Amino acid sequence: MSNRFVLNETSYHGAGAISAVADEINARGFKKAFVASDPDLIKFGVSKKVTDVLDNAGIPYEMFSEIKPNPTIENVQSGVEAFKASGADCIVAIGGGSSMDTAKAIGIIITNPEFADVRSLEGVAPTKNKCVPIIAVPTTAGTAAEVTINYVITDAEKNRKMVCVDVHDIPVVAVVDPDMMASMPKGLTAATGMDALTHAIEGYITKGAWEMSDMFHIKAIEIIAKSLRGAVDNTPEGRDGMALGQYIAGMGFSNVGLGIVHSMAHPLGALYDTPHGVANAIILPTVMEYNAPATGEKYRDIAKAMGVEGTENMSVEEYRKAAVDAVRQLSLDVGIPADLKEIAKEEDIAFLAQSAYDDACRPGNPRDTSVEEITDLYKSLM
Repeated sequence: MSNRFVLNETSYHGAGAISAVADEINARGFKKAFVASDPDLIKFGVSKKVTDVLDNAGIPYEMFSEIKPNPTIENVQSGVEAFKASGADCIVAIGGGSSMDTAKAIGIIITNPEFADVRSLEGVAPTKNKCVPIIAVPTTAGTAAEVTINYVITDAEKNRKMVCVDVHDIPVVAVVDPDMMASMPKGLTAATGMDALTHAIEGYITKGAWEMSDMFHIKAIEIIAKSLRGAVDNTPEGRDGMALGQYIAGMGFSNVGLGIVHSMAHPLGALYDTPHGVANAIILPTVMEYNAPATGEKYRDIAKAMGVEGTENMSVEEYRKAAVDAVRQLSLDVGIPADLKEIAKEEDIAFLAQSAYDDACRPGNPRDTSVEEITDLYKSLM
């Protein structure tokens, strides 16, 4: 059996990296950029940091901002029409997962028009052509959408999120500049940071994990555990660490998959518009406990990477509990709610559980599960 690994052609890291956006556009011979960003980033001048780079380089662009926090089919359809009208030949995606996921879907449909029905992209769509070239500039340290082959679009009509996996959608260039993340409020920093930790932990224990992905995930856990509290306090070291840690996690999980933390988080976002990172953070410790019997000795590595001392002398039960406790403590320290009591409704649990079971991330979970067991997990968080 062979293992596939897909990464960006090029990535830039560090303060001031956004200057590379213009260099890459010019070097690749692009004539006009379609800039995809969300309304708040435009309102607060975050997107302007990148468009100033384009302006200074004399690169024309069209701005598209019809993007919701959990982007919808309608957002994508509007973007496709706007791109067609723009005359652009590349996309600059500025933002968190919402902007980048929308840009991926737009780019795929433009070059694969037979998939104009956005629902046809769910799962692993058999597209034939690479999407419109994307230069991705993340403004959050969490989703790692700038380095993944995944994107998630909400079907508002059916109250569900569609997970789409396509090697043709990966941005050709990722520009990971911690200065672009400095204006993130504490709550968003915490939520997106816990999303990154979830990627690293789920990626480390997923059924598809192997030596190369393990290398990325365990290092990502270590960096995130050291950096997230500082990032929430807006220290330069914390911001720098989270920018790198979330990217490294993305390098791994994009290639091996996730598990039922994400499966259970997706319907919460679709039904209640719950921020994805918050949902993941609440669910993660509980699902870690559930998955523990199917993880071998990996929780010892996770506990050590989380900063727990003396793991080499712990029993299986002790290091598994230590790993879960360390994750739960980090989540508490950065202000994430402890349960779903203020989010989910008892009468929706059956729908949530079935949606989670049907989710594309569920098969990668290390422990085989059922609708009934997922129902029990949701109930335990209520």
